[in-house]
Amino acid sequence: MQMNDTRDIAAPPSVVWAALFDPEVLKACVPGCEELTGTAAEGFEAAVVQKVGPVKARFTGLVKLSDIVEGESCTISGEGKGGAAGFAKGAARIRLTPSAAGTLLTYEVDAQIGGKLAQLGSRIIDGFARKMADDFFARFQEAVEGPAEAAPEAEGGEAAEGEAPKKGWFKRLIG
Repeated sequence: MQMNDTRDIAAPPSVVWAALFDPEVLKACVPGCEELTGTAAEGFEAAVVQKVGPVKARFTGLVKLSDIVEGESCTISGEGKGGAAGFAKGAARIRLTPSAAGTLLTYEVDAQIGGKLAQLGSRIIDGFARKMADDFFARFQEAVEGPAEAAPEAEGGEAAEGEAPKKGWFKRLIG
């Protein structure tokens, strides 16, 4: 199964790039992630709990970053085993380009599943995979740029005096 999309992130490409390689950001962005250990250079070990249709499983596996073109693109690939539920593996090819809003993040995801999960049917699996990708990149965008709601405004339409615009937790760490 393949899917692709873009996200316009209100942060410079260098900030978005750094977030892609930060294990805390990745752990916070992967839906159902219980633990993520390791480094970007050597790969990460992950444990994720997910419910797909009637099947709930804990997947353990490896996540690696490859095809790295510093500041421009990389591939995040992973493979997990969920015991009797089966397995899941896939890769997301990510490209960053500067945009008027900050950074245009483009991704192409290719995923495969097997075992009991594969018996659920392509409509359920395709919908689940699309939701996982959308959730990951929505969480990633929020971690980098902050919550979607606007900062409180005074009567004049400007941010209230003494209040800085909200930043994502990752942006606050490096900014």
